[in-house]
Amino acid sequence: MHCDPRFSGVREVFERHFSDGEELGGALAVYLDGELVVDLWGGVADRHTGRPWQRDTPAFVYSCTKAFTAAVLLQLAERGQVDLTAPVADVWPEFAAEGKAAVTVEQVLTHQSGLPVIEDPVPVEEFEDHAAIAARLAAQAPLWEPGTAHGYHALTYGFLLGEVIRRATGKTVGDLVAAEIARPLGLELWMGAPDSVIARTARLQAGERAQAPAPTEAAAGGRANDVLAEVTRAAQDPQSLMNRALGNPGMRLLKGGANHPVILRAGWPAAGAVATARGLAGFYRALIAGELLPAGALREAIRPRVSGPDRVLLLDTSFGLGFMRPSLTFFVPSAGAFGHTGMGGFIGLGDPERGLAVGYVMNRMAAALSGNLRGVRLVEAVYRAL
Repeated sequence: MHCDPRFSGVREVFERHFSDGEELGGALAVYLDGELVVDLWGGVADRHTGRPWQRDTPAFVYSCTKAFTAAVLLQLAERGQVDLTAPVADVWPEFAAEGKAAVTVEQVLTHQSGLPVIEDPVPVEEFEDHAAIAARLAAQAPLWEPGTAHGYHALTYGFLLGEVIRRATGKTVGDLVAAEIARPLGLELWMGAPDSVIARTARLQAGERAQAPAPTEAAAGGRANDVLAEVTRAAQDPQSLMNRALGNPGMRLLKGGANHPVILRAGWPAAGAVATARGLAGFYRALIAGELLPAGALREAIRPRVSGPDRVLLLDTSFGLGFMRPSLTFFVPSAGAFGHTGMGGFIGLGDPERGLAVGYVMNRMAAALSGNLRGVRLVEAVYRAL
């Protein structure tokens, strides 16, 4: 393990989470101006077997995946292979059905397309057939007029953009992540993990069921109680837009959920990547260094396009082109930060103004929709050290 003395406070927070029993296993990586200044890991990767967390232990990072998909799409846009302002139907004609002919690629990237749910249950047999799932979405009508509101497309984001990418290039998002990002930069991240990676992936477990959603209560001010009550009601209602968006395709249909090899192998482009903390942080290091996109393209990509109440999550959210911006669901102490969280508490972020890149992965997931207090504390400690 490695921790620059300037970041000793970060190490103290990281170690305290284990000593206090909050953390089961996890890792944190931080780059500052391109230098790996924090590389910490500890605990167990699998509580059933006692397998220890190693330096190369990856984890299923849920929606942190969306940032990888966004980067691939933005690279294609830079090369003129995809026009973000053009209708999706230009490359995917079937998508024009049910009044969607004018929906643009950018509206999908910014969660404005009105397609946050797949209406019919996706059978397990289709979990690795992205084109079949995309065809279901192409046949649906939007739930709101595209472009007039935003609502988190928790899973559909990936199937929609993945099909745009497949139609434009003939390749899957996972293929392009490997060829354009992971292999050239030597990053430990996979969208569709091979068996050798699955064998050492951390086993996720539920935890912290008593934890209040963090940091929503503190950040929501006078609206806190109303917002939390609304979120709680939606979380308990199987037919709420939130649960419908988060639950289909249903990982729960497989034993172990996200731990099942089918899920780890499927590489869903919205929530299907496997990465180490170093791989996640290294992705953002490369982004802010201009190794994946020109600096101007990145500035444009992280410019907020939508902000405010989210029709699916009910909390305030903010998005650029596929990347989260500071909000109640991406709680960072810097207005210049961008990135993406993953359900349960995973965090990947970059901050071009500070030359900072952070990746945090773990296996004891929080119940809080907006993340876990462990990740918030670690990110705050990183910023205090600057």
